[in-house]
Amino acid sequence: MPLSILLILVGGGIGGIALLLHFLGKSQPVVLTDNTARAAWLRLFPEDTITNVTVSDSGLAALIVTDQGPGLVWSFGIDTVARPLGDAEITESKKRLKIRFPDFSAPRALITLSETERTDWRQKMAQT
Repeated sequence: MPLSILLILVGGGIGGIALLLHFLGKSQPVVLTDNTARAAWLRLFPEDTITNVTVSDSGLAALIVTDQGPGLVWSFGIDTVARPLGDAEITESKKRLKIRFPDFSAPRALITLSETERTDWRQKMAQT
């Protein structure tokens, strides 16, 4: 089989699978609840004791307060990412928090929050 035809078949197959998954709803971001945010954190940090979970109004991020300090869980497609906020650099804009982690595997997170949420989250981050 000529290479040009093989490339078309492979490209078409991958594109078809991607479209099928999208139309079946498998490309929707995970929406966090208290329980799913807690489970996502404990999946990566099972030794921590969670004292507070604050899920954003959008459900795409959650502030986790543990005995080790605050952390963040956020939606990354159909999965979640969780990182402690210990050495993170946090800056605030009108609509979101920009968090830079000292971790090459998750260098930053942009979390869209309302003004009330941003104030609440900043207070909870400062208390620990």
